[in-house]
Amino acid sequence: SKFVNDKWMIKNGFLTDVQENKPWWWNIKVQKLNLSAPLILLPEVSCQKAIEILQEKGYDQAPVVAESGLILGMVTLSNTLSSVLAGNVEFSDPVTKVTYDQFSKIGLEDSLGKLSCILENDHFAIVVHEQMQFSGNGSSFMKQMVFGVVTAMDLLTFVSRNDKK
Repeated sequence: SKFVNDKWMIKNGFLTDVQENKPWWWNIKVQKLNLSAPLILLPEVSCQKAIEILQEKGYDQAPVVAESGLILGMVTLSNTLSSVLAGNVEFSDPVTKVTYDQFSKIGLEDSLGKLSCILENDHFAIVVHEQMQFSGNGSSFMKQMVFGVVTAMDLLTFVSRNDKK
């Protein structure tokens, strides 16, 4: 039934402009949110260190990205703390043991309308920017770089500060 669900179709890039009475911000690009640079954790960071870093820097969550640039998922402060306190992981375990690998990505050029569809089901989306990289032999490939993490609060703040009505 997903193929007849417009919100799923928008979230997955199969449909655009399905809402008839779009709000003024619907077609504005995600890059206009002026997101702050994300805090990124490498997969070998321990759960204890991740908790310390997130608390010290004032973040609730952070993407976990391999040195190759592969986005492995998101780690949240609450999930890490609850997993440690429940005994499911040790403080010394790598943060990958508490990483959510189910997450949505959105590009800087995507619309806030698409973002709002994603945020109806997800607590956050990882904002990515694709970049072409070339190796020494001249071959090229597209690499995704984490540009930020966006939440419903970021969208709501943007809309309320720039409300045109």
